[in-house]
Amino acid sequence: MPKKRVAILISGRGSNMVALIAASKAQDYPAEIALVLSNRPDAAGLARAGAEGIATTVVDHTAFGKDREGFERALQTTLEERAIELVCLAGFMRLLTPWFVRRWEGRLINIHPALLPAFKGLDTHARALAEGATFHGATVHFVVPEMDSGPIIVQERLQIRPTDTADTLAARVLEIEHRIYPLALALVASGRVEMIDGACRCREVP
Repeated sequence: MPKKRVAILISGRGSNMVALIAASKAQDYPAEIALVLSNRPDAAGLARAGAEGIATTVVDHTAFGKDREGFERALQTTLEERAIELVCLAGFMRLLTPWFVRRWEGRLINIHPALLPAFKGLDTHARALAEGATFHGATVHFVVPEMDSGPIIVQERLQIRPTDTADTLAARVLEIEHRIYPLALALVASGRVEMIDGACRCREVP
C-alpha cells in the first residue's frame, strides 16, 4: 500500500514534528512527511524539517488580517498543490474554522497535552495541578469544528506526583506525546482507525 502523504502544521519549534519525522523513516511506516507548513516565518521547526530534507513552506496568517477564511483558503490551496492526504497539527497555534475542518474530516488529527475531555484549551498542566487531578497525560484525536472535542485515537496517562510542578509535568507529558503521536498517525494512515459518524472505528486491514 502506498504511503500516505502527510503535512505537519506548526507554529513554533515542532518537537512533535520531530517525533513524527523520526517515526516516518522506518521502511514499514505507512506515512511519509511530505510537507511541513507554518503560519509563522520564524518558526524554529522549519529549519529542523529542512535539515531532514523535508519540503517546507509558510502561509503567514498576518498577511490576511482578520480574514480567517482567506488564510485557510491559501492553506487549502497549498495542501492540494502538494497532494496532501493527511494533516497533523503539531503546535499549530491557530483555531481552524469549520470551513477548513470539514474539508479534512477524518484526515486531520491533533495532539493535546491532557486526558480529553478533561482540560480542553490552554495551560493544561497548571490546571490539572490546581484541581488536584490524580492522573494527567496526552491525547491524539481527530479534529472537529468544536475545539479539543473530536474522537480520541490514542491516549496515555501518567500519575501526578506530589512534587510535580507545571514544568515537570509538562516535560513528562511531552515524552508521552512523542510516543503516541507517531502511533496514532500510523493507525490512521494504515486505515486501521477511521472516523465514522463522529466516532473512532477500528478495523482489520489485510
